[in-house]
Amino acid sequence: MWPNSPDEFESRVQAPEGAGKAAWFFLFLDGKLASVVERGIPKPIDEDAFRWLDVEIRLRHYMGQYRGRACYAVAGKGKLPEGYSSLDLRGWLGRVESPVFYLAGRAQQLIDWLDTHRYCGRCGTETVDHKTDRARECPNCGHIAYPRLSPSIIVLVRKGDEMLLARNANWPSGFYSTLAGFVEPGESVEQTLHREVLEEVGVRVKNLHYLGSQSWPFPNSLMLGYHADYDGGDIVCQEGEIADAQWFRFDAMPNVPPPTAISRWLIDAFVNERKGAAGG
Repeated sequence: MWPNSPDEFESRVQAPEGAGKAAWFFLFLDGKLASVVERGIPKPIDEDAFRWLDVEIRLRHYMGQYRGRACYAVAGKGKLPEGYSSLDLRGWLGRVESPVFYLAGRAQQLIDWLDTHRYCGRCGTETVDHKTDRARECPNCGHIAYPRLSPSIIVLVRKGDEMLLARNANWPSGFYSTLAGFVEPGESVEQTLHREVLEEVGVRVKNLHYLGSQSWPFPNSLMLGYHADYDGGDIVCQEGEIADAQWFRFDAMPNVPPPTAISRWLIDAFVNERKGAAGG
């Protein structure tokens, strides 16, 4: 399932008057996301709960509105009272609705950006919020720093009824996924795709077909998803990076990523296509 339509969240730079009412606060304490837990499901902290928390706020940034609800990214120090939990962002993956996970990921990326751009990278002066853009500006030299994104490709290589899946050297045995890699300076996305596939598994591809994208906050990726057809070569795994890579039939898959990940969307799109072609 591809991401929800963009009208779910309205990005804004300046908070309107009264934006704190019924707001959500994505609060990070020592790098972990604080939440209220209801029936095992984490939820962002609302305005009423936030005002009573005894925490020291270091950073606070207005993100915009989700379904009319103001959303803030907040970082601080302190201990949570009973009834709250503190989880790594991955602990929200698969446990909350996709739009809420994306908001939490947006908040984490903004907090990381703010924390590393408190001072100008050119002259060292303390930065201030830009008046109209989501950016930090140096009042001394005028340097402007925008939130960082790292574009990357993620691709499912196809060959008839089979797809090429790989296991990263750091993953548990039996878990496989699609190939991925970051775009390097001077490259087009298509050049990155060809290079990464050849580097990681030693094969060539053709007929690149773009399917969609996903914001992935680990740490600040923008994943561009493709299907590509096999064009030759034998599988040779990149040493130290890829532990194993194999061709799998669409009806005999190994353990693959959960439905919230773009890699799974690419896999499911292929599986559904082949099932349709087989009349199943």
